[in-house]
Amino acid sequence: MRRILLIPTALVLGAIALTGCSAGGADSASAPAPEVEYQSSEGGSVAVDEMSTDPTQSERQVIVTGWMTVTVEQPLEAASEAIRIAESVGGRVDGRNEYAPADGNRGSATLTLRLPAEGLTETLDRFKELGEVQEISLDSSDVTMATQDLDARISALSASIERLEALLATATDTENLIALETAISDRQAQLESMQAERRYYADQVALSTVTLNLVSTEDAPVERPITFIDGLVAGWNAFVGFFAGLLVVLGVLLPWIILAAIITAAILFFLRWRRSRRVAQAPEEPAAASLPPTHTS
Repeated sequence: MRRILLIPTALVLGAIALTGCSAGGADSASAPAPEVEYQSSEGGSVAVDEMSTDPTQSERQVIVTGWMTVTVEQPLEAASEAIRIAESVGGRVDGRNEYAPADGNRGSATLTLRLPAEGLTETLDRFKELGEVQEISLDSSDVTMATQDLDARISALSASIERLEALLATATDTENLIALETAISDRQAQLESMQAERRYYADQVALSTVTLNLVSTEDAPVERPITFIDGLVAGWNAFVGFFAGLLVVLGVLLPWIILAAIITAAILFFLRWRRSRRVAQAPEEPAAASLPPTHTS
């Protein structure tokens, strides 16, 4: 009886090994496979050719990132307009930082935007209309080979799982069932990891990441003195400003100076009182003994 049970077990293990070999060897397969739609983070779907390994027969997969700096009149209002533009083209906001006006400017804002790669140039042109462009930089990374490799591995692993499930449906021995379920669980975990990585690539390719910096011009430009009178006025203003600042610092420190003076006076009073008390309680020194009379010859 024991010998009869060993034969199906060996067959199942051999099938699992063959399934694994077919999954690994399918990476270089060239047979066509149906397209699979991966759900993106925006709820849309991205069609992926699972077995396309020839870059000339499929679209290039390119991830675009960059940044852009624009000088505007009102940065906070321009940030709201930039968000409206991004959402109108199907993009989204992944980060938003706004800074209040300070030091003679009208504040600033930094937006991290995810914009559709298709029509990215037109969207950036709309951002340029917000003000004066200071700098713009775009970088691209081609991930076509990486996505094609993932597609092939996903297809092969899916076929491997289907074959193991077919064996599981016909297995009757407990040992065979456990071996098949373990193999299916391991391959399913690998498949889910690959699919998650593929969805990440699909989202990065579909939506480019652009950091938009919105800065303001100074309210009033600093004028340099060009005549003697201008220099005299600038010097006087600096002189007055220095003493005005000194008075402010003195006003801040005055309460602390008064408190320190009170504490110092209290300490000195206590030390003098303690010293006078010690002097009063000290015993009187005994009178000096009289010297013996001197004899003269």
